[in-house]
Amino acid sequence: DKGDFVGREALRRAAAEGPRRRLVGLELRERGGVPRHGYPVLAAGRPVGEVTSGSFAPTLGRPVAMALVGAEWASPGTRLAVGIRGREVAAEVVSLPFYRRVRKPGRSPG
Repeated sequence: DKGDFVGREALRRAAAEGPRRRLVGLELRERGGVPRHGYPVLAAGRPVGEVTSGSFAPTLGRPVAMALVGAEWASPGTRLAVGIRGREVAAEVVSLPFYRRVRKPGRSPG
C-alpha cells in the first residue's frame, strides 16, 4: 500500500508463489567427508541446491550442513546427497536447530 515502486510486481509474485529456495539442515548418513560451503546438494544425481556452511558436529557424532535447496526438496526426512570430492554422500533434510539443549529442572538459564 505504499504506491508504485520498482520491484512491486516481483514482490507480489514472490508473496503469492512462496519462496523458490529454502534454507535447510542436512545430516550426512554415511562416511565420506565433511560438507563445506559451495558443495552441491544433489537429488538423483541432479543439483538441487548448494551448501552454505558445514562442519562435524561432535554432539551428534556426524557431519552436518546448512544448505539452500529448491522448496520441493526442503521437507524434513527428504533423502538427498552432497557432492564431496567427486562422490555423492547420502544426506537427509532435518529440522533446525540441529541440537536443542535440555535444561535440568531447578536450574536457571544463563
